[in-house]
Amino acid sequence: MNIKKILFAELLDKVEKPGRYTGKEYNEIIKKEDKSMIKVALVFPDLYEIGMSYLGFKILYEIINQREDALAERVFSPAVDMDKLLREQELPIFSLETYRSLNSFDLVGFTLQHELCFSNVLNLLELGQIPLRKEERKEKDPLVMAGGPAAFNPEPLSPFIDLFVIGEGVYVPSFYEVDYWADGRIKSITPREKEAPPLVRKRLITNLDQAPFPPFPLVPNLEVVHDRITLEIFRGCTRGCRFCQAGMIYRPVRERSVENLIKLAEEILAHTGYEEISLSSLSSTDYSQIEELITKLVDRFKEKGVGVSLPSLRIDAFSVSLAQQIQRVRKTGLTFAPEVGTQRLREVINKKVQEEDLYTSIQAALKGGWRRVKLYFMIGLPTETEEDIEGIVRLVNKVDQLGREVTGKKIGINISVSAFVPKAHTPFQWEAQEGIDVLEQKLNYLNKRLKRRNISFSYPDIERSYLEAVFARGDRRLGEVLEKAHYLGCKFDAWREQFKFRAWQEAFKESGLSMEFYAHRERRDEEIFPWEHISSGVKKEYLFEEKKKALRGEMTPDCRLASCNSCGVC
Repeated sequence: MNIKKILFAELLDKVEKPGRYTGKEYNEIIKKEDKSMIKVALVFPDLYEIGMSYLGFKILYEIINQREDALAERVFSPAVDMDKLLREQELPIFSLETYRSLNSFDLVGFTLQHELCFSNVLNLLELGQIPLRKEERKEKDPLVMAGGPAAFNPEPLSPFIDLFVIGEGVYVPSFYEVDYWADGRIKSITPREKEAPPLVRKRLITNLDQAPFPPFPLVPNLEVVHDRITLEIFRGCTRGCRFCQAGMIYRPVRERSVENLIKLAEEILAHTGYEEISLSSLSSTDYSQIEELITKLVDRFKEKGVGVSLPSLRIDAFSVSLAQQIQRVRKTGLTFAPEVGTQRLREVINKKVQEEDLYTSIQAALKGGWRRVKLYFMIGLPTETEEDIEGIVRLVNKVDQLGREVTGKKIGINISVSAFVPKAHTPFQWEAQEGIDVLEQKLNYLNKRLKRRNISFSYPDIERSYLEAVFARGDRRLGEVLEKAHYLGCKFDAWREQFKFRAWQEAFKESGLSMEFYAHRERRDEEIFPWEHISSGVKKEYLFEEKKKALRGEMTPDCRLASCNSCGVC
């Protein structure tokens, strides 16, 4: 059966946004197949618009296709309408480059950006006509691998994945045996094979100027979430926010040189035609030569009408001066992350900013011509009190007042609130997530207090945050839950309209496991974590000391600005 003919004749005219499935994008790579080539499917378990915005996916695409002995093609989660048609026609999910069925690749590699994509992994395996569990696969079936930030606790997906990429190292879950105490806690994790190390250490690229970066990035067929050039200026972060997993697992800081970044920007612009360059990192204003970089980028490309943007800004006057540099070409939005409403709680989470810095920065921005700001907050953090929640209201009111004082009218304020999710490899990996009822009460209170015409308020579905917390610190027994939830129709759990919380509750009940055990239970000091044998490079002893300092309200300085904190990664 010719998938390509059926695709165009019977499928594409029946689905919304057929551009998700056609391929043929500018800079697409289609290699002439040789029987000796390793055929790799790069699979992003979400919609095309999400996956095509992810830089890591494009980097892998270029790395593999530059090899003479391999080819890489892309597969994304089909939307619900295409999913239904594929099942009705009994057709496998296919790649965009050559419409090759997923089960005909040698390697199938999933990118795991977050835990709420896990159900989509199983859905894609099924759509690809690949047995879900690794022990059910035959010699003809592909080897299934996965990587990305959510792979730093790989255990919930371990029954379905042959190997995980941790940084640039490899973990094979079948090489390890896990034993449990009667109360469900982990008793031990031991290697089954002599070759398997007791601790799988993250490997990393030390020289970022020598790391591959795609000069010919794919230009999507339709509008995607981040439709612009993404220029990765550095990796890692040493600010040490205690809730932030990325800040721990991507250490140490490694920067690209200004000269290399300018060269990359010129190449990518010449090969794409984009009109915006986004400087990407965990905290772009921490790049050691950020002022020089922005000045050179703006000067070099302003005549072509190419703008530069920063995803978020530090709360200080320096950041606003950078934003003013950027607006010489095109005015972009300003996003600040106070995170919490009081200085006490900022010290708990190790957020090294003062509230007055926020007001000074916003005042400077308003005087510079901005009329809309976005503020990002988190609720449910350890030690949070009613006073901390009220502090968010007070802070937003102050920003609103500043707007009227500087501009003479109301400014637009976008508020984004998320719920704290304890993550592996962070100082807060021992902490419990707050209960659903408590978090919903806090959100309702904020929504009520901040409801006015010039303020938009976005917030999460707490039940989804709850499920994320379950899998963020889950063990390999959750594989059974995942499988049951899959057969109950769970997929696209990150999308509010697709999320089926009752089906997840039923899957846990049928498996005899408790969601509360994973999300709402504070871990013992000496507890063995499901990811105990996976090392991000940061020592567990360091993370535990940071947890104790948090409860004391004691801050840890940034090691790039002070002395080494002995986290272990260097």
